[in-house]
Amino acid sequence: MNLSRYLPLVLLALAFGPATVAAGAAPKRKPPESDLAPIEARRAAVELASNLAKVDTPETLAANAVAHPFNPPGFGLSSRPTADTTAPGPVKAYGDREILTALAAKVLPKGTLSMGSESLLIFGKKNLRPGDRLTVSYEGQDYNLELVSFDRTNFTLRLNKEEITRPIKPGKNP
Repeated sequence: MNLSRYLPLVLLALAFGPATVAAGAAPKRKPPESDLAPIEARRAAVELASNLAKVDTPETLAANAVAHPFNPPGFGLSSRPTADTTAPGPVKAYGDREILTALAAKVLPKGTLSMGSESLLIFGKKNLRPGDRLTVSYEGQDYNLELVSFDRTNFTLRLNKEEITRPIKPGKNP
């Protein structure tokens, strides 16, 4: 076996060996102080955080205590007053004139519109020409009114053979 190959390594180990042992025997530095707070201070902070993080459960409410905002009481009921079925009231006899007067009060056009030679009476999204029909409900019954004529300030409605003329009241501007 040829030991001459290992001779340089052995010489290096002998030369530097005592130097590394001497460096290991040198006095060590004091370890750096910790950035962490002492355990007592940390324990107090953890207790405070756990107290703040507790969630108290609210008291339960009775089912009838608060009205449901999306389904208030009486929501599905009819808004019209119901007739008392036990005692029938007197039969109302209306003529066409009285019915037409009551119906005309419910017809509220917004104004007029002229497109070329054609004029229209404006009811929001619906526009009517003379001769068009309009359905209006009154006391639970539907009535078909005919728009006879109109100008810039007035319009005329017909129910059967009765006619009535009313002023056009345009809607209020916001």
